Amino acid sequence: MAELLTIDHVGHRGDGVAFANGRTAYVPYTLAGETIEVDLASGDPERPHLVRIVQPSSERIAPFCDYFERCGGCAIQHWQADAYRAWKRRIVIDTLAQAGIACEVGEVIDAHGLGRRRVTVHARRGTDGELCTGFAAAGSHAIVPIADCPILDPALRGAFDAARALAEALRPTNKPLDIQITATDSGLDVDVRGSGPVPTAMITALSRIAEKHRLARLTRHGELVLMRRPPVVTIGPARVTLPPGSFLQATAAGEETLAALVADRCKRAKHIADLFCGIGPFALRLAKSTRVTAFDSDAGAVTSLQKAATATPGLKPLRAEARDLFRRPLMPQELRDYDAVVFDPPRQGAQAVATQLAASKVPVVVAVSCNIATFARDAKILIDGGYRIEGVTPVDQFRHTAHVELVARFAR
Repeated sequence: MAELLTIDHVGHRGDGVAFANGRTAYVPYTLAGETIEVDLASGDPERPHLVRIVQPSSERIAPFCDYFERCGGCAIQHWQADAYRAWKRRIVIDTLAQAGIACEVGEVIDAHGLGRRRVTVHARRGTDGELCTGFAAAGSHAIVPIADCPILDPALRGAFDAARALAEALRPTNKPLDIQITATDSGLDVDVRGSGPVPTAMITALSRIAEKHRLARLTRHGELVLMRRPPVVTIGPARVTLPPGSFLQATAAGEETLAALVADRCKRAKHIADLFCGIGPFALRLAKSTRVTAFDSDAGAVTSLQKAATATPGLKPLRAEARDLFRRPLMPQELRDYDAVVFDPPRQGAQAVATQLAASKVPVVVAVSCNIATFARDAKILIDGGYRIEGVTPVDQFRHTAHVELVARFAR
């Protein structure tokens, strides 16, 4: 059964939102003001299938990728750039307002740069038994075979060919695979997950593939299969060897943008605590002028950071420590040593850290977040503890998606 709807606005997840007959409908790939035709007989009435755009928005543009609307990676390629950026800023403004937080929200900084430098390619058997390698389809676990992706950094060229070859070699395991590929200064760093234990002959076959595709390193569940050369990334003045499967900011431009914003917001600090430091995208840059103590639960990342700091001449003292900040946040008495704290937690935020900071006397806190909802929760804790928020800067390194990152400064 077909129905005409008028899209009221684009929601925080990138879907067009329509109100009709007492219900709310969410329709992907639509824009405010558009008249659309949907099919109500094809599943959830709140998420009807889009049949066609009857009256398009003047802000609609042609998507640049042939996989758009099939691949689930991008939510928005069909929206004019200025309107898209305004929408991302509005997500931040609305979420903070709902949490009762009043502050200035800056313009969105585009940090896509050359594109994403890390990607996870999925390998699954289709319903026909054939092996598919690519990305998950929109709203589904089905895999869309991908030959190339236009939003990736050119340094990832060859990633899909390598992933397909590795998946074919592991086909006899009959396991769903997730193949994480990162572009480094040394070449592609690949970690294969999901295969379970494999026989020696299969490890040998994987090694041959790594050689053929000139991978810098190949690991399986973090265990080394073959390393032709250490996978190294440049962070500020330092060169860091990545631990297997290590987290890295999605784009090089994103990392540089976030780090510059952090440094600007804690300048003049003499001793900074960098919480959830990872391999040191902030710590190694801050240490050019300031003493830094860095903490993270990932012991491999901490070790890589410490080795890089030790090997880099001209840095101020930098000490890295492995510590589970969710279970063992720094307490107020430990925080007395610092005149600024930076924290950049995973998507779940840092409620325990924020609670202890709120009870401390640290004069400056700089928060970095990839989840505006958990940021708002943690920010409210800091504000209720006596901090004032001095503004939020949104950063867009996940262009064409609903994800937005931000940097905020809090002061007593």
